[in-house]
Amino acid sequence: MKLVLDTNVLIAAIIKDSLTREILLLPDLELLLPEYALEEVRRHRVRISRHAGLKTEEVDLLLSLLTESVTVVPMTRIAPHMKAAEALIGGKDPNDAPFVALALAEANDGIWSNDRVFEGLAGIKLWKTSELKAHLRLG
Repeated sequence: MKLVLDTNVLIAAIIKDSLTREILLLPDLELLLPEYALEEVRRHRVRISRHAGLKTEEVDLLLSLLTESVTVVPMTRIAPHMKAAEALIGGKDPNDAPFVALALAEANDGIWSNDRVFEGLAGIKLWKTSELKAHLRLG
């Protein structure tokens, strides 16, 4: 299964040792992440560390471990699809357009996110964590 990974899922896995982290570390998943998302996490790492009760160095380490098997896709690969992504997402949240653009740029099975902004996008399946849990038959 090949999924575009949303930042909210990655941050949730950093903050708490949970089902999200367990799924993120599964070897059978192929995960794609726009490089923009790593920049976003790094920009908010102090806030994430406070929320998680971790030192910023620990956040950096967890981020590194969690993204070890994630394919980070450069914005140059996504850029040609940004206009179509912005049209699909409408005025909902322009910051989420790179994830939609990545879903348009690469063959995939959808976007893994718990963000409702991705609901009902034509041709792009939204996978919430609970749906992935059921699909993957986890605990």
